[in-house]
Amino acid sequence: MAVNGEVNGGVERVLGVGAMLGEGPLWLDDALWFVDIKQHLVHRFTPATGDHQTWTAPAQVGWVQPLADGGMLAGLQTGLHRFDPADGSFTHLHVVEPDSPGNRLNDSTVDAAGRLWFGSMDDGESAASGLIYRADADGVAPVVDGIVITNGPAISTDGTTLYHCDTLAGTIHACTIREDGSLADTRIFAAVDVATQGYPDGPIVDAEGHVWVSFYGGWCVRRYAPDGEQVAEIRLPVSNVTKIAIGGPDGRTAYATTAAKGLSDEHRALQPYAGDVFAFDAGVAGQPAHRVATIAGRRIA
Repeated sequence: MAVNGEVNGGVERVLGVGAMLGEGPLWLDDALWFVDIKQHLVHRFTPATGDHQTWTAPAQVGWVQPLADGGMLAGLQTGLHRFDPADGSFTHLHVVEPDSPGNRLNDSTVDAAGRLWFGSMDDGESAASGLIYRADADGVAPVVDGIVITNGPAISTDGTTLYHCDTLAGTIHACTIREDGSLADTRIFAAVDVATQGYPDGPIVDAEGHVWVSFYGGWCVRRYAPDGEQVAEIRLPVSNVTKIAIGGPDGRTAYATTAAKGLSDEHRALQPYAGDVFAFDAGVAGQPAHRVATIAGRRIA
């Protein structure tokens, strides 16, 4: 697995990119896709060969997801774009928040039905203008509002529960997904003291239905049972851990994106690998990547 060869207590540094704000890891086929939001970069890393490619987006890019026709969809501050890795082009498809120019898109997932779920947030990280959206055959609709920094969402293995983080509040929420895609029964799944445990960042759900949450400023990834009990903690050698994806050649390797954003010069010197990608044995498989079936009501062949 080693590319850069640094191993720390079972956690291995596999790719040195020095991302300002690494985010959105996605295991697709044989590669890890992720973004550097602040540097407008999309990355593709193939662990088996060490191949690493980058593309520059025309705006801050929060995530990429696969499309049903084999293409890629990217969530930019300016809206939803079709992204073509062959020529690096971004084709604008849909403006998500025309009246909120200070917001940007920030994390996403796709459920087994091909519905895209994604969040927005205040780029200044102070206004409660963030929303979570569902994009399906009926268009793009908000399903959660009033959050400063949204993270997630993530979907349970049976497709009936949506998890998302209110990062500044230190809470991880669970919501029941109704058949029509609306949400009900919002409750607190888990909560932390952000001053001592860090800020809950990107969540995912593994094949056993457990929820993994990365912690910005918390030096770790934590795993929660379906009842909200913390059952594991993986420590990393950098403080700002943003999200993991589970995949790899064995299907059980967790890849963690991290960030250098917000670190002082002193702290940056103590964390020379901040912003790099790390890997560890998750001990469990992840859920397969699903493909987006519709964009703003338009079906993808």
